[in-house]
Amino acid sequence: MTGTLQAAVVVALIAVGLFFLTVGTVGLVRLPDVYNRMHATSKATTLGAASIFLGGFVYFGPQGAGLVSLVGILFLFLTAPTGAHMISRAAQRMGVDFVGSVTWPGGSGVDDPTGAGDREPEPETDD
Repeated sequence: MTGTLQAAVVVALIAVGLFFLTVGTVGLVRLPDVYNRMHATSKATTLGAASIFLGGFVYFGPQGAGLVSLVGILFLFLTAPTGAHMISRAAQRMGVDFVGSVTWPGGSGVDDPTGAGDREPEPETDD
């Protein structure tokens, strides 16, 4: 009985993880700019991969590979948001604009030591 329940929980966690990873992939392909894509992939990857890791923990138990799964979840929760934040900051500093009429809170160039948000875009030239 417990083997059947354990298998059902593992299958459910893997299915949830695959769902979130698929949604993140669709978001990466369909969303319009780097900020939206970064948000979709970082959130979906964190939830999807964490669910699959949790399924590994349920399957293997608290020793060996199960413990590695828990460490993987911890590593994922520490690195994915940090990576997404760094991508967003790099895009902001490079002057990548939002799609549409969306602006940074407080105006352009907020907390931007490079002043990239304050510059006018350079005119395109035909070479």
